[in-house]
Amino acid sequence: MIAEERRPAPPARRTLSFRERALPFVISIVSVAIVFGLAARLVTSATHWPRIKLQFFNRDAIVAAFPTVFRGFLTNMSVWAIALVAIAIWALVLAIFRSLNGPWFAPLKVFAVLYIDLIRGIPSLLLVLLFGFGVPALQIPGLPRTGLFWGAVAMVLGYSAYAAEVYRSGMEAVHDGQRAAAKALGLSQWQTMIYAIVPQAVRNVLPALLNLAVALQKDVALLSVIGVRDAVREAQIYTARTFNYSSLIAAAMLFLAATIPMARFTDYVARKDQERRLQRTV
Repeated sequence: MIAEERRPAPPARRTLSFRERALPFVISIVSVAIVFGLAARLVTSATHWPRIKLQFFNRDAIVAAFPTVFRGFLTNMSVWAIALVAIAIWALVLAIFRSLNGPWFAPLKVFAVLYIDLIRGIPSLLLVLLFGFGVPALQIPGLPRTGLFWGAVAMVLGYSAYAAEVYRSGMEAVHDGQRAAAKALGLSQWQTMIYAIVPQAVRNVLPALLNLAVALQKDVALLSVIGVRDAVREAQIYTARTFNYSSLIAAAMLFLAATIPMARFTDYVARKDQERRLQRTV
Protein backbone atom coordinates (compact mmCIF):
# COMPACT_ATOMS: atom_id res chain seq x y z
CA MET A 1 0.00 0.00 0.00
CA ILE A 2 1.39 3.37 -1.02
CA ALA A 3 1.40 5.90 1.76
CA GLU A 4 -0.55 9.05 1.01
CA GLU A 5 1.55 12.12 0.46
CA ARG A 6 1.02 14.57 3.27
CA ARG A 7 0.25 18.15 2.46
CA PRO A 8 2.68 20.68 3.86
CA ALA A 9 1.31 22.49 6.87
CA PRO A 10 0.29 26.07 6.13
CA PRO A 11 2.79 28.63 7.34
CA ALA A 12 2.01 30.10 10.74
CA ARG A 13 0.74 33.66 10.66
CA ARG A 14 2.92 36.29 12.23
CA THR A 15 1.29 37.99 15.17
CA LEU A 16 0.87 41.69 14.51
CA SER A 17 2.02 44.14 17.12
CA PHE A 18 -0.38 46.59 18.73
CA ARG A 19 1.04 49.42 16.64
CA GLU A 20 0.58 47.50 13.39
CA ARG A 21 -3.03 46.76 14.29
CA ALA A 22 -3.93 50.21 15.57
CA LEU A 23 -2.16 52.40 13.00
CA PRO A 24 -4.42 51.58 10.01
CA PHE A 25 -7.50 52.08 12.19
CA VAL A 26 -6.28 55.47 13.44
CA ILE A 27 -5.39 56.60 9.92
CA SER A 28 -8.86 55.59 8.68
CA ILE A 29 -10.64 57.45 11.48
CA VAL A 30 -8.56 60.59 10.97
CA SER A 31 -9.06 60.52 7.19
CA VAL A 32 -12.82 60.13 7.49
CA ALA A 33 -12.99 62.86 10.13
CA ILE A 34 -11.06 65.25 7.87
CA VAL A 35 -13.29 64.56 4.85
CA PHE A 36 -16.53 64.96 6.80
CA GLY A 37 -15.14 68.00 8.61
CA LEU A 38 -14.33 69.72 5.32
CA ALA A 39 -17.76 68.84 3.94
CA ALA A 40 -19.45 70.22 7.06
CA ARG A 41 -17.36 73.36 6.84
CA LEU A 42 -18.34 73.84 3.20
CA VAL A 43 -22.03 73.43 3.94
CA THR A 44 -22.19 75.57 7.07
CA SER A 45 -20.27 78.40 5.41
CA ALA A 46 -22.90 78.76 2.69
CA THR A 47 -24.88 81.98 2.65
CA HIS A 48 -28.29 80.36 3.11
CA TRP A 49 -27.20 77.77 5.69
CA PRO A 50 -29.08 79.45 8.61
CA ARG A 51 -32.32 79.23 6.64
CA ILE A 52 -31.68 75.62 5.58
CA LYS A 53 -30.81 74.69 9.16
CA LEU A 54 -34.08 76.15 10.38
CA GLN A 55 -36.12 74.33 7.72
CA PHE A 56 -34.41 70.93 7.72
CA PHE A 57 -32.51 70.54 11.00
CA ASN A 58 -34.79 72.19 13.52
CA ARG A 59 -34.37 70.19 16.73
CA ASP A 60 -37.75 71.21 18.15
CA ALA A 61 -39.51 70.14 14.94
CA ILE A 62 -37.68 66.80 14.89
CA VAL A 63 -38.72 66.10 18.49
CA ALA A 64 -42.32 67.13 17.81
CA ALA A 65 -42.63 64.97 14.67
CA PHE A 66 -40.77 61.95 16.02
CA PRO A 67 -43.69 60.12 17.75
CA THR A 68 -45.93 60.06 14.66
CA VAL A 69 -43.01 59.33 12.33
CA PHE A 70 -41.95 56.46 14.60
CA ARG A 71 -45.45 54.96 14.49
CA GLY A 72 -45.26 55.08 10.70
CA PHE A 73 -41.80 53.52 10.83
CA LEU A 74 -43.24 50.55 12.73
CA THR A 75 -45.54 50.04 9.75
CA ASN A 76 -42.48 50.04 7.48
CA MET A 77 -40.73 47.44 9.60
CA SER A 78 -43.85 45.25 9.82
CA VAL A 79 -44.21 45.22 6.04
CA TRP A 80 -40.48 44.54 5.69
CA ALA A 81 -40.52 41.56 8.06
CA ILE A 82 -43.58 39.94 6.46
CA ALA A 83 -42.40 40.64 2.91
CA LEU A 84 -38.96 39.22 3.72
CA VAL A 85 -40.41 35.82 4.60
CA ALA A 86 -42.73 35.79 1.58
CA ILE A 87 -39.89 36.78 -0.77
CA ALA A 88 -37.57 34.09 0.58
CA ILE A 89 -40.17 31.38 -0.06
CA TRP A 90 -41.59 32.55 -3.40
CA ALA A 91 -38.15 33.34 -4.87
CA LEU A 92 -36.90 29.88 -3.92
CA VAL A 93 -39.89 28.29 -5.66
CA LEU A 94 -39.18 30.34 -8.79
CA ALA A 95 -35.51 29.41 -8.75
CA ILE A 96 -36.35 25.70 -8.44
CA PHE A 97 -38.84 25.95 -11.31
CA ARG A 98 -36.22 27.60 -13.51
CA SER A 99 -33.53 25.05 -12.64
CA LEU A 100 -35.61 21.96 -13.42
CA ASN A 101 -34.91 20.15 -16.69
CA GLY A 102 -36.99 17.78 -18.76
CA PRO A 103 -40.19 18.02 -20.84
CA TRP A 104 -42.50 17.51 -17.88
CA PHE A 105 -41.06 20.55 -16.11
CA ALA A 106 -41.00 22.79 -19.20
CA PRO A 107 -44.21 24.72 -18.31
CA LEU A 108 -42.85 25.56 -14.86
CA LYS A 109 -39.53 26.66 -16.30
CA VAL A 110 -41.16 28.85 -18.97
CA PHE A 111 -43.42 30.42 -16.35
CA ALA A 112 -40.44 31.23 -14.10
CA VAL A 113 -38.42 32.72 -16.98
CA LEU A 114 -41.32 34.92 -18.16
CA TYR A 115 -42.15 36.02 -14.62
CA ILE A 116 -38.57 37.00 -13.78
CA ASP A 117 -38.02 38.82 -17.08
CA LEU A 118 -41.29 40.76 -16.89
CA ILE A 119 -41.10 41.75 -13.24
CA ARG A 120 -37.43 42.76 -13.37
CA GLY A 121 -38.24 45.01 -16.33
CA ILE A 122 -40.75 47.10 -14.34
CA PRO A 123 -39.46 49.63 -11.78
CA SER A 124 -40.50 48.98 -8.19
CA LEU A 125 -42.28 52.35 -8.01
CA LEU A 126 -44.49 51.44 -10.97
CA LEU A 127 -45.30 48.06 -9.44
CA VAL A 128 -46.39 49.73 -6.21
CA LEU A 129 -48.56 52.22 -8.11
CA LEU A 130 -50.12 49.56 -10.35
CA PHE A 131 -50.95 47.17 -7.53
CA GLY A 132 -51.69 49.80 -4.88
CA PHE A 133 -54.21 51.70 -7.01
CA GLY A 134 -55.15 49.24 -9.76
CA VAL A 135 -56.11 46.06 -7.93
CA PRO A 136 -58.32 47.73 -5.26
CA ALA A 137 -60.09 49.62 -8.06
CA LEU A 138 -61.16 46.29 -9.59
CA GLN A 139 -63.18 45.55 -6.43
CA ILE A 140 -62.79 41.79 -6.83
CA PRO A 141 -64.96 40.00 -4.22
CA GLY A 142 -62.99 38.24 -1.53
CA LEU A 143 -59.76 40.17 -2.06
CA PRO A 144 -58.43 42.91 0.26
CA ARG A 145 -58.83 46.46 -1.01
CA THR A 146 -56.27 48.28 1.10
CA GLY A 147 -53.26 49.98 -0.43
CA LEU A 148 -51.06 48.63 2.37
CA PHE A 149 -51.77 45.00 1.43
CA TRP A 150 -51.33 45.42 -2.32
CA GLY A 151 -48.31 47.65 -1.92
CA ALA A 152 -46.68 44.90 0.13
CA VAL A 153 -47.67 42.36 -2.54
CA ALA A 154 -45.97 44.53 -5.17
CA MET A 155 -42.77 44.60 -3.12
CA VAL A 156 -42.87 40.82 -2.72
CA LEU A 157 -43.42 40.23 -6.43
CA GLY A 158 -40.68 42.66 -7.44
CA TYR A 159 -37.97 41.51 -5.06
CA SER A 160 -38.78 37.84 -5.62
CA ALA A 161 -37.63 38.16 -9.22
CA TYR A 162 -34.21 39.41 -8.12
CA ALA A 163 -33.90 36.96 -5.24
CA ALA A 164 -34.80 34.07 -7.55
CA GLU A 165 -31.78 34.86 -9.73
CA VAL A 166 -29.59 34.96 -6.63
CA TYR A 167 -30.86 31.54 -5.62
CA ARG A 168 -30.30 30.22 -9.14
CA SER A 169 -26.70 31.41 -9.18
CA GLY A 170 -26.16 29.50 -5.94
CA MET A 171 -27.70 26.36 -7.43
CA GLU A 172 -25.49 26.55 -10.50
CA ALA A 173 -22.43 26.93 -8.25
CA VAL A 174 -23.07 23.55 -6.64
CA HIS A 175 -20.69 20.98 -8.11
CA ASP A 176 -22.16 18.56 -10.64
CA GLY A 177 -20.83 15.70 -8.55
CA GLN A 178 -23.58 16.42 -6.02
CA ARG A 179 -26.23 15.79 -8.65
CA ALA A 180 -24.45 12.67 -9.83
CA ALA A 181 -24.26 11.35 -6.28
CA ALA A 182 -27.96 12.04 -5.70
CA LYS A 183 -28.84 10.28 -8.96
CA ALA A 184 -26.73 7.29 -7.93
CA LEU A 185 -28.75 7.09 -4.71
CA GLY A 186 -31.95 6.89 -6.74
CA LEU A 187 -33.27 10.39 -5.97
CA SER A 188 -35.53 12.06 -8.50
CA GLN A 189 -34.69 15.45 -9.96
CA TRP A 190 -37.13 17.12 -7.57
CA GLN A 191 -35.72 15.27 -4.55
CA THR A 192 -32.19 16.14 -5.63
CA MET A 193 -33.13 19.81 -5.68
CA ILE A 194 -34.81 19.77 -2.28
CA TYR A 195 -32.38 17.59 -0.33
CA ALA A 196 -29.01 18.14 -2.02
CA ILE A 197 -28.84 21.30 -4.13
CA VAL A 198 -31.02 23.86 -2.35
CA PRO A 199 -29.40 23.61 1.13
CA GLN A 200 -25.94 24.16 -0.34
CA ALA A 201 -27.16 26.92 -2.67
CA VAL A 202 -28.81 28.89 0.16
CA ARG A 203 -25.62 28.72 2.21
CA ASN A 204 -23.58 29.93 -0.77
CA VAL A 205 -25.74 32.97 -1.54
CA LEU A 206 -26.72 34.02 2.00
CA PRO A 207 -24.61 37.23 1.93
CA ALA A 208 -26.21 38.29 -1.37
CA LEU A 209 -29.69 37.60 0.01
CA LEU A 210 -28.93 39.71 3.06
CA ASN A 211 -27.93 42.59 0.77
CA LEU A 212 -31.35 42.37 -0.84
CA ALA A 213 -32.89 42.46 2.64
CA VAL A 214 -31.02 45.70 3.36
CA ALA A 215 -32.29 47.22 0.10
CA LEU A 216 -35.84 46.13 0.91
CA GLN A 217 -35.65 47.94 4.26
CA LYS A 218 -35.33 51.23 2.40
CA ASP A 219 -37.65 50.48 -0.51
CA VAL A 220 -40.67 49.82 1.72
CA ALA A 221 -40.80 53.63 1.93
CA LEU A 222 -42.22 53.51 -1.61
CA LEU A 223 -45.56 52.57 -0.06
CA SER A 224 -45.97 56.22 0.90
CA VAL A 225 -46.82 57.07 -2.74
CA ILE A 226 -50.10 55.13 -2.49
CA GLY A 227 -51.15 56.78 0.76
CA VAL A 228 -49.88 54.25 3.30
CA ARG A 229 -49.13 56.14 6.50
CA ASP A 230 -45.59 54.95 6.95
CA ALA A 231 -42.66 56.99 8.24
CA VAL A 232 -42.23 58.99 5.04
CA ARG A 233 -45.95 59.70 4.71
CA GLU A 234 -46.21 60.83 8.32
CA ALA A 235 -43.21 63.11 7.78
CA GLN A 236 -44.88 64.59 4.70
CA ILE A 237 -48.09 65.21 6.63
CA TYR A 238 -46.14 67.06 9.33
CA THR A 239 -44.34 69.08 6.65
CA ALA A 240 -47.61 70.03 4.96
CA ARG A 241 -48.99 71.20 8.32
CA THR A 242 -45.96 73.17 9.54
CA PHE A 243 -44.05 73.99 6.32
CA ASN A 244 -40.95 72.55 7.99
CA TYR A 245 -38.96 69.66 6.50
CA SER A 246 -37.22 68.53 9.68
CA SER A 247 -39.65 65.62 9.99
CA LEU A 248 -38.00 64.08 6.94
CA ILE A 249 -34.71 64.10 8.84
CA ALA A 250 -36.45 62.21 11.65
CA ALA A 251 -37.59 59.58 9.15
CA ALA A 252 -34.10 59.36 7.66
CA MET A 253 -32.59 58.83 11.11
CA LEU A 254 -34.95 55.93 11.80
CA PHE A 255 -34.13 54.24 8.49
CA LEU A 256 -30.41 54.67 9.16
CA ALA A 257 -30.83 53.16 12.63
CA ALA A 258 -32.36 50.07 10.99
CA THR A 259 -30.23 49.65 7.88
CA ILE A 260 -26.74 50.28 9.27
CA PRO A 261 -26.81 47.39 11.80
CA MET A 262 -28.27 45.15 9.09
CA ALA A 263 -25.48 46.17 6.70
CA ARG A 264 -22.82 45.42 9.31
CA PHE A 265 -24.41 42.03 10.00
CA THR A 266 -24.31 41.32 6.26
CA ASP A 267 -20.60 42.14 6.20
CA TYR A 268 -20.05 39.81 9.15
CA VAL A 269 -21.86 36.94 7.43
CA ALA A 270 -19.94 37.55 4.20
CA ARG A 271 -16.63 37.52 6.08
CA LYS A 272 -17.49 34.27 7.86
CA ASP A 273 -18.56 32.74 4.56
CA GLN A 274 -15.24 33.72 2.97
CA GLU A 275 -13.30 32.23 5.89
CA ARG A 276 -15.30 29.02 5.56
CA ARG A 277 -14.46 28.79 1.87
CA LEU A 278 -10.77 29.40 2.52
CA GLN A 279 -10.65 26.69 5.18
CA ARG A 280 -12.33 24.27 2.83
CA THR A 281 -9.73 24.85 0.11
CA VAL A 282 -6.75 24.35 2.47
